[in-house]
Amino acid sequence: MKKIFTTLAAVLASVNMFAQGWPANHSGVMLQGFYWDSYFDSKWTNLEAQAPELSQYFNLVWIPQSANCGGDKSMGYDDFYWFTNYNSSFGNEKELRSLIQTFKSNGIGTIADVVINHRKNVSNWVDFPVETYKGVTYEMKSTDICANDDGGKTKEWADKNGYKLSSIYDTGEDWGGMRDLDHSSQNVQTIVKAYLDMLLNDFGYAGFRYDMVKGYSGKYTGIYNDATKPTYSVGEYWDGNVSVVKNWLNATKVNGNITSAAFDFPIRYVVRDAIKANWSTVKTDGLANDPAYKQYAVTFVENHDTEYRSADEQQDPIRKDTLAANAYILASCGTPCIFYKHWIDCKQDIKAMINARQLAGITNTSNTTFNAYKGNGYNGIMTVGTKASLVAIVGPNANQFAAPNSYAELLNGYHYRYFMPKKANVAWVDLASGDYEGVMKAKLVAVSYEDNAQLVYTTDGTEPTASSKKAKSGEELEIPYGETTLKVGLLIDGVVSGVLTRTYKIEKPAAFEPYDITVYANADKVGWTSGFNFWAWCDSPNENLTATNKWPGDKVTQCKEIEGKKWYYKTYKIKSKDYKVSFVFSTGTGGTPQTVDFTDINKDTYLEVLNEKNNEGHYKIKDVTADMPTTGITDAPVIDKETSTNNAWYTLSGMKMMKKPSQAGIYIHQGKKVIIK
Repeated sequence: MKKIFTTLAAVLASVNMFAQGWPANHSGVMLQGFYWDSYFDSKWTNLEAQAPELSQYFNLVWIPQSANCGGDKSMGYDDFYWFTNYNSSFGNEKELRSLIQTFKSNGIGTIADVVINHRKNVSNWVDFPVETYKGVTYEMKSTDICANDDGGKTKEWADKNGYKLSSIYDTGEDWGGMRDLDHSSQNVQTIVKAYLDMLLNDFGYAGFRYDMVKGYSGKYTGIYNDATKPTYSVGEYWDGNVSVVKNWLNATKVNGNITSAAFDFPIRYVVRDAIKANWSTVKTDGLANDPAYKQYAVTFVENHDTEYRSADEQQDPIRKDTLAANAYILASCGTPCIFYKHWIDCKQDIKAMINARQLAGITNTSNTTFNAYKGNGYNGIMTVGTKASLVAIVGPNANQFAAPNSYAELLNGYHYRYFMPKKANVAWVDLASGDYEGVMKAKLVAVSYEDNAQLVYTTDGTEPTASSKKAKSGEELEIPYGETTLKVGLLIDGVVSGVLTRTYKIEKPAAFEPYDITVYANADKVGWTSGFNFWAWCDSPNENLTATNKWPGDKVTQCKEIEGKKWYYKTYKIKSKDYKVSFVFSTGTGGTPQTVDFTDINKDTYLEVLNEKNNEGHYKIKDVTADMPTTGITDAPVIDKETSTNNAWYTLSGMKMMKKPSQAGIYIHQGKKVIIK
């Protein structure tokens, strides 16, 4: 009996170990839920609202590092707090927890961005936050900093100021931006393990994306994953050499088992270079190309570090053929990770690609034949899924590919085509489920060898039968406005099989009339009484809203006296339903001192600059719109009992004046519009 128990325990331990890092036969797709400076699009509340839609296509969403970084806007890579402050640039702790729980209830695991290579200091080169979590106090010391940090500059400062660093040199690449942590330190390991355990078991994250794993030995990732046992772990080993990425994976082994996946940077560079060569030549370097490592390959074509950010920060973007690049990784083995910008810009195509991947049953360990089809200006791969095979042809001449008669075409987009062997005997609909505006058509395809195969469908959610409406393969259906559940099946010899379901919500194009908003700012509390600078922008689309497009923005001197205070104001145009304006206020020609960012305004707003600063020395802002006098008049003034009987004067936007205005304009007085010349 003891022997049986021991054997069983060993088996269970082995299974658990193999489940660590990244599971085999994983059929899901991951979304990188942010891009650089995506402070609006990646707000916790905005991501949470998308959960029902995202859950149809992604089982994992990677979000930015979620703790406060001790300053204003931050993407999270200047990590500061680990345990105690989760009010970040993307939302507060309550919103974060709600996001993770909503994702979980929709079948989505949230991947935490874990930054442990380095950490930001409090007030000097070598001090860190002191944090208490669940009754335990965690504090990193100067002796937790690598001996050669910042090329020796940290030690030089420490020696002069009476501090000691670790005696151990960095086990990876040095990064001079912040203090590199010595992961051989027991104190560092204790704190990191507690931090990761908190993310998994308190916040509810499903796993980790480890930032800059080049900065410390891979064995420490193994130590941390062995201690916390995440189902999903992926390291950012930024290198195009597949051998060194494999070496890092092997370094994470515990008891002979790899404990983490890695981003397939080699495949990313293969795709980038293939695009430059019009896909005529495609190398076979990459984790996904190696049967021993494809389970641990998280493939991608773009991320926040490679994307085009600006003219001054061009990075290394995929400059063309974005659709073809995504079609390539979504039709191959490994676990594809889709970049948020690509999802936003190419959602309809990417949804359809993921649907095709799901139809074929492709997993991270499926067999992919790279360079299966080659021609002038195109290249093709074929992956054998659990249900069917999927062929992707990509390149500027993809339409010149002469498909064998045994293939049925599923998709045809800009520089890409998807095919499936007819022997699959399934129905296909090219329009993915989702919410759309305007007239939408769905093409129905019979993937079958059978000459007598027909397509039958319903639009009310009922199961199609032999007597349901029929369509020819390749026929397009116009989806009506409203909510529709389309079900399509393959009819062969009176039997319906391979039923596929799509759900649509189609709205008529919304009429939107651009409108003006006015933003008022008062800075009496900090002594800015003669006007000051308005730096204004919109995150999505990325637009600067100042006259010069140069910091510190527009000097605003136009003001109104309201309730005994000077309110400096400027008017902006809201161009679309999702358009929002953000601000920084400052004084002087150099923009110093300045306020914190105040974001996402789409209506008349009153902002007061407080004589209170954040950790970076920037004045805080309070929205006092609700405290301002108003009649309730909006963009279209409504004359009500109050405005028609009292003796007050109001602007057209509803602002109550202290006395009869002297400035020329149109006002509301005793229920009537009055022109003052």
